[in-house]
This record gives sequence, C-alpha cells and structure tokens, in this order.
Amino acid sequence: MSTASADDRSTLPRLARIDPRHFDLLFGGCKVERYAAGQHLFVQEDASDRIYGVMSGTVEISLYSPGGQKLVANIELSRSLVGEIGALDGRPRTATAMCLTACELVSLNRAQLFDRIEKNPPLARAMIELLCTRLRWVSGELGDQAFFGIEARLAKRLVFLSGVMADPAGWVPISQSELGEFLGATRESVNKTLNDWRNRHMIAIKRGGLRIINAAALNQIADSQDDG
Repeated sequence: MSTASADDRSTLPRLARIDPRHFDLLFGGCKVERYAAGQHLFVQEDASDRIYGVMSGTVEISLYSPGGQKLVANIELSRSLVGEIGALDGRPRTATAMCLTACELVSLNRAQLFDRIEKNPPLARAMIELLCTRLRWVSGELGDQAFFGIEARLAKRLVFLSGVMADPAGWVPISQSELGEFLGATRESVNKTLNDWRNRHMIAIKRGGLRIINAAALNQIADSQDDG
C-alpha cells in the first residue's frame, strides 16, 4: 500500500495551529469540557462569545448558504483553535462548528481571551500568525475553485485528509456525500471520480471510508491544472 508521505503533503495546506506552548499559555487552568459527536459549539450568525481549544476529537467547520446548502470549510483536530475570529472582533460567527467525534475542549470567553493576550504579549503574535495561516488557506481554496477541476481538487483533498484523519490502516472515515460538501460538488460527480480511481487501483473504498493506495498518482492529479 502506498500512502501519503510527509514530502507528498509538503505542498498541501497545513492545519492552522498555534505553537503548543502558546496553546498551553492561552488555555492554562481551563476546565476540560466534553462534547458528544454531533453536538454544535456554535452556529453561523450566532453571537460570538468564546474561543475553543481542541484537546481531542475532530471539529467540522462549515458554511451554509441562505438556502441551506452546506460547504465544509475545514476540520480541526487536537491543539487547534475554533472560533477565534468571532472571539477577537465580537461580531457574529462566520461559520458553524460541530463535533464530528466525541471531543474534549477548553474555552475562554472574550474578556478572558483579551486579558491573557494583554498579560502574555507573545500570544498576540501567535494569534496574528494563526489568522494569516487561515487566510492563506481560504485564498488557496478560492484559487482551487477557480482554476482546478473536480479531479484535481478531490485528489488534493484526499491526500490532505489522509494525512490528518487516516486510522493506522490508512482508512479515512468520510463518506462520498461529505467529500462533496468539502468541495462544493455533487455526490454524483464525486462518486464517478472515486469509482474511476478505484478501478485504476489508486484508492480503496468501503462504506463510510476510503484509503489511498497510490499516493503518487493522486499527487500527480492534484498538481494538474484544469482549464475547464
């Protein structure tokens, strides 16, 4: 089995995290909060009053259109921050955050966040760097949507997800519908592409998951620009 190596993933967007020392400085002394799979931390347009730190588990960040169409913007894993934009500017939530798995989190309200930043100036720089990383992620996603076809975007997403979500056997616990939500694509287009790759022995598929078999082939597709 060929899985994605560290070198394969070096050109892909990385998870936006602050340094573990800054994470501990930010949330030191906070009580661990436990959330069940499927539980929301907040919903798009909610009032912003807290920032969360992920201790364990997986949190999905999603956007919803006025008509209810869902687009998965990102996933957050251990030592990631969730809800920092609203906590910093005090404006409504820009996205919905939901626990995909059982999660252990820590959190601060907005007043506590600014108090810790003021008392620990290195946290200000860490937060700025985090926001810049997230902005670069969004810019990259917009570029992919504009310049790459479904195959390139799907291949890139699979390699990324394999690097951050795969179990020890290499299986990524995600459905074809969820992949469509990641890409803003239909389930049918994702299904057609995945079946083609399975027939070419590039991936393996099972109910609710998939595994990369030929990472080199997927990386080649991810790097291939589609002019439409």
